[in-house]
Amino acid sequence: MLAIRLDEKTETRLENLAEQTGRTKTWYARKAIESYLDDLEDAALAASAYEEYLLDGGCSSSLKEVRERLGLES
Repeated sequence: MLAIRLDEKTETRLENLAEQTGRTKTWYARKAIESYLDDLEDAALAASAYEEYLLDGGCSSSLKEVRERLGLES
C-alpha cells in the first residue's frame, strides 16, 4: 500500500484527467510509477553496460564484426 501527497495543482490536473477519461487517479499513478521504474531500470542497465565497456578498455566492435563473431554474417 502506498499513500502520496500531491500539491494542489497536480492533484487538480490528475482529478481532471481521471474525470475526462473515466480512469481512476490510482490507475494513472500506477502507470506513471511503472513507466518511471522502466526508465530507471533501463538507465541502470545502460550504466552497467557502459561500466563493462570501460572495464574492457573501452574497446568496441562494429556491427559487422559482431555479426561475424556470432556467425550471423551471410
